[in-house]
Amino acid sequence: MVGSKGDKVILGIDPGTTVMGYGLIKIIGSKYELLQFGVIHLSKYNSHELKLKKIFDRVLNLIEDYMPDEVALEAPFYGKNVQSMLKLGRAQGVAMAAALSREIPITEYAPKKVKQAVTGNGNASKEQVAAMLKTLLKFEETPKLLDATDGLAVAMCHHFQGGKTQVGAKSWKAFVSDNPGRVK
Repeated sequence: MVGSKGDKVILGIDPGTTVMGYGLIKIIGSKYELLQFGVIHLSKYNSHELKLKKIFDRVLNLIEDYMPDEVALEAPFYGKNVQSMLKLGRAQGVAMAAALSREIPITEYAPKKVKQAVTGNGNASKEQVAAMLKTLLKFEETPKLLDATDGLAVAMCHHFQGGKTQVGAKSWKAFVSDNPGRVK
C-alpha cells in the first residue's frame, strides 16, 4: 500500500461514544512522521445506533483516504458503569469491523500500555502523553480535545511495539478460515 518495502501507515484509534480520537502515522524505514490526527464528534447524534453508524462510516473514510496497513485500537478499560463499558465496547467493535471489512489487521492495546510506550509511565496524564507526542512528531499546537492525541498515541504505541500484529489480530478472511463453523 505504501511505497517501498518496510514503509507503512498505521491508524490509531481511541474509541469513544461522545468523541473518538484518531491518529495516522507513516513509518519510513526506522523513521516515522505524522500524517493526520483529530476527533470524530458524536455527541450531536441522538441514538447510540446512529453514533455507531457514524463511527463505521468515518473510520472507513479514514481508511479510504490514507490506506493504512494496520489499525491499532485502545482496548476499553473496566469502569464502574457497566452500561458505559458496553457502549464503549460497541464503539470499539464497530471501528474494528470497519478495518476488518477492508482486511486490515487490527491490534488492541491496554491504556496503560499505550501511555507506557509513549511516555515511559503507564500512569501518565493525557497532557503528558500529548506533550511527548508533540516532541516525537514535531507538531506545534496541542489539540483542544486530547482524544486526538490519544488516538495518535495508540498508533505510536503500535509502532514502538515493533508494529507487529499480536495474537488475535487478523483479517476477516483469516478469521473466517479459522472459524468455519461460526461464520456462514
